[in-house]
Amino acid sequence: MKVDKIRQTDTAELQTQLRDIQEQQFRIRFQMTMGQTEGLKKYREMRKDRARILTILRERELEAKKG
Repeated sequence: MKVDKIRQTDTAELQTQLRDIQEQQFRIRFQMTMGQTEGLKKYREMRKDRARILTILRERELEAKKG
């Protein structure tokens, strides 16, 4: 997911996407422990998307406190 797209999305939608990503990460980790390693690339992408979303949410939180 691109950073520009994340910045345009509202906070409630980002939190929903964050929950979905966390759920998918859990499922992929479970599959990888069962020996299915096809999800490794997707897992890494989701981890980066999750970090981007958390960063944007934190920026918005700090802006709200500041101004």
